[in-house]
Amino acid sequence: MSIYRPLLMFVLLAAAGFGGGHALAQAPAVGPEAPGAPAAVALPPPTNALPFLLATNALPRAGTTNAPAMAEAATAEEMQNVYEDIALLTETMLLVRRHYVDALDYRRIVYSAIHGMLSDLDPHSDFLEPKASEGLKEETEGRFGGIGIQIGMRGGLPLVIAPIEESPAYAAGLLAGDLIVAIEGRPALGLNIEQVMQKLRGTPGTRVTLTIGREGRDPFDVTLVRDTIKVASVKGARVLRNRVGYLRITQFSEPTGAEVAAALGRLATNELAGLVLDLRDNPGGLLSQAIAVAEQFLPEKTVIVTTRGREGVHETETFRAGGGRHLIGLPMAILINRGTASAAEIVTGALQDAKRAIVIGDTSFGKASVQKIMPLATREQCHIKLTTAHYYTPGGRMIHDTGIEPDIVVPLPPTAWHRVQMKRDAEERPAAYPPERREEFADAVDTQLDRAVDALVAARIFGANRDVK
Repeated sequence: MSIYRPLLMFVLLAAAGFGGGHALAQAPAVGPEAPGAPAAVALPPPTNALPFLLATNALPRAGTTNAPAMAEAATAEEMQNVYEDIALLTETMLLVRRHYVDALDYRRIVYSAIHGMLSDLDPHSDFLEPKASEGLKEETEGRFGGIGIQIGMRGGLPLVIAPIEESPAYAAGLLAGDLIVAIEGRPALGLNIEQVMQKLRGTPGTRVTLTIGREGRDPFDVTLVRDTIKVASVKGARVLRNRVGYLRITQFSEPTGAEVAAALGRLATNELAGLVLDLRDNPGGLLSQAIAVAEQFLPEKTVIVTTRGREGVHETETFRAGGGRHLIGLPMAILINRGTASAAEIVTGALQDAKRAIVIGDTSFGKASVQKIMPLATREQCHIKLTTAHYYTPGGRMIHDTGIEPDIVVPLPPTAWHRVQMKRDAEERPAAYPPERREEFADAVDTQLDRAVDALVAARIFGANRDVK
């Protein structure tokens, strides 16, 4: 192996640089208003830093660097172990390069090694190659090409957290909780999230066939035509019976806080008796926007969420309500289901713990891990997405993998929920549904929404009677 020794020496010298305390880059604490991170060795700012994101992710400001400097006092024994382990990695890469059945270049081998290292940590950590980094940026801006689902991982298989409204996946009837067993006939078991997303996204008009596993039935195939996914984060604002307002948030992207404020301004002209905030099938999004929404319903300085990382590495940080508008006198109900995740759970947990809203529906998804997207100074347009903290509700609950329990449980089976969604969509977009199609789900009943309205009307009546006494 004529190139083994120089390649190994290069890697070992890089390792020695880390051991000596030189950081390639350094990330701020979670949150767009986070205090500055500790000083690091001055390097040119990394390029292509993405905007800041939670849950599906937290992103650093442009011009910052990745990780705190490693300890100065690494022992000789520790450094020897590092040399030996990197030598093992280098030798393995060279053997793959020389003997694998298909010819691979070194970049593909190195990228695969990084993917494996990060995806082995947890389902949400990963290496983002340039195409994936650009796709993530498009998603946070609310526009991208694909089939329109938010995915997680369960048991090594891609899991549909929620289909995006008006997307090909939504129209085809994919449901929260569906597992993607295969993509184009190839097993999906063992793929990481980025690899799945690369296979699902593509040019609008092209097709992709998924094999879906759903509880209670045999696996089945669904062929979807990719489209440009445009995500309107706030939809359906209207007044229901008994002067109860309704507002649905589909995800937390860059304009969500402002869109909610505008919708509330329009609804507030109707002398509302209460407000239903519908977060069902909302897979999350930006931490900053979750805070921007929650603070509109809470008194100033009320705790919204706390993030806690590894002790001594990422400090605990608490986010409180700020902003100028605080709609605190209006009775509220929040609707959740198993497609409610991440940033949507932050809003739910904040208002539930503050006793500001009654939560109705099914137990939420349970994603309370925070990822930072860190630009790599050594490779432009590449990033790593790394889990650095968990978030806790104001009452100290850590709901990761368990979810938020509603105050009033109102089950709505997946098939019934899909019929409710289709009826709702037909009411909001009647031109998209011919009369015979609307007849298919005309009798669908949203029992969760009905229960929320009843609860708010009852609370209003009870409050009025108490005031009279």
